[in-house]
This record gives sequence, structure tokens and C-alpha cells, in this order.
Amino acid sequence: MSERTLPSQLTAEDETASADTCPVSGHQQPTLGIETRPEGDRTAVVVTGEIDIAGVQELGDALFGALRRSVHGIDLDLSGVDFCDCSGLNVLVRVRRHARQSGKDLAVRATSAAVRRLLAGTGTLSLFAVSGARAARPETEPELRAEIMHLERAMQTRPVIDLARGVLMASFGLSAEEAWTVLVEASQNTNTKLREVAHDLVDAVNGEGLPEPVRQQVAATVTRLRTSPAAAGDKEA
Repeated sequence: MSERTLPSQLTAEDETASADTCPVSGHQQPTLGIETRPEGDRTAVVVTGEIDIAGVQELGDALFGALRRSVHGIDLDLSGVDFCDCSGLNVLVRVRRHARQSGKDLAVRATSAAVRRLLAGTGTLSLFAVSGARAARPETEPELRAEIMHLERAMQTRPVIDLARGVLMASFGLSAEEAWTVLVEASQNTNTKLREVAHDLVDAVNGEGLPEPVRQQVAATVTRLRTSPAAAGDKEA
């Protein structure tokens, strides 16, 4: 990506802003909830909220941990998940593969409509032995149309996030990891979905106005990353 800077919404003056002056919401964005508990020789895992690229590391850690603690495998309840994109599906596939290699299994015992659409639309529904009344109910025509819309949305999520990371890297000289940190903190501290923050940053390059809370949070995080002891050490090296 060629070197460029964002428009006036993100200027050098903003980079000197203190994180202390940046407005932060009183609570973190409640995107993902994970509860695990032993059930006999298996481990039950209940996931609620949204599964996207911002939470896949947490989800993967929880599922692999639950798998290690179980004798025969995991019973997964996804009925409380209202959004799941392909990054979430990749985690489920990886955990399932590891479970089978360990002589265990990953079984989805309940799904929300959003999760079922993703599994059905990607041809992975049968991989997880989905059971229960919700999973058994056939799709109606309106639900199938919604499935197509959902999958298109899921496929669009990752590219715009990658593009936004590239914008931040080119604009502020950040590493890929630092750019990811800026995106995640802007999402959490402004109570805005990660994909929406990414869209805002990409639109800013094209001259669209960047929402003020997002602009301030991006500037504050960039400043913190540049003035951190680790960053100072890198410069000295």
C-alpha cells in the first residue's frame, strides 16, 4: 500500500493528544460471552453475543482449554450467538480437527439462526453433528434469502478490516500488530462494532468524515503505542 496520510480527521496534532483526555465509554463493548462447565466426561461451552475477528482468539483459547479438560469432547451451545463470521467458523473447524486427532469430538448442541445459516451456507453443518429442535427445523424461503445476505456480509467483514489495518500502517508507520491494537481499542472504547470502525477508517481515506469518538480514540492509541517503553526501545535499537 502506497505511503499516504489520512485527511484532516486524523492529523499530527491529534497524535499528541493524551489518552487521559480521550472519552471512554463506561463499559466495554459486550460482544462475546463464554461459559464453560464440566458435564460428566464432557465439557459444556455456552457462547453468547457476536463471534467476529475481534473475539476469535478468546473463543479459540476457551474451546481448546475445554477440550483439554474433557474426556470425550465438547458440547457447544451457540443459541445465544447473534452474529458469526468466517473467522469464527475457522476456529470451530480447527478445534474440531484437533478434537478428532485426540480421539474426541466437538458437537454443536444448539444454534441460533445466524450460526445455522453460516454452517449451512458453507457446507459445514454436518461436521459438527448439530442436534436439537432449533437445528432440525427446515429453513423457510425468507430464511434462505437472509442466509445469502448474511454470508455476503461475513465475506465482506474480513477484507475491510484488513484494508483498515493497511490504512493505519501507512498513515502512522505502525506494524500490523499495532494497527490491529488501534482497531480493537477504538471498537471497545467507543462501543462500536469492529467492522464499523474499519468502514469508518476506509471511508475517511476517501474524504468522508470520521466520527469524533473514533478519531480521538485512534489518535490516543497511536500516541500511546509510540510513547510506550517497547516502542522507545525499538527506536534506540
